[in-house]
Amino acid sequence: MLKFTSDMLIRDVLVARPDAVDVFERHGLACASCLASGMETVSAVATMHNVSVEALLNELNGLPTSFAKEE
Repeated sequence: MLKFTSDMLIRDVLVARPDAVDVFERHGLACASCLASGMETVSAVATMHNVSVEALLNELNGLPTSFAKEE
């Protein structure tokens, strides 16, 4: 199972888990439509938008595994 970390690019999170868009949106982050998603890390985006990195990662890593993209 993939574990999301603060240094991962937003794009990589969304490619691995398309359902992660809901997590970002719940935190007020429009990452799926942002052109910077291929350059910004989870930590940078969270910090920039005053979102707890820990809370965001906890929610991303708590997504149900049944929706994970097959590798």
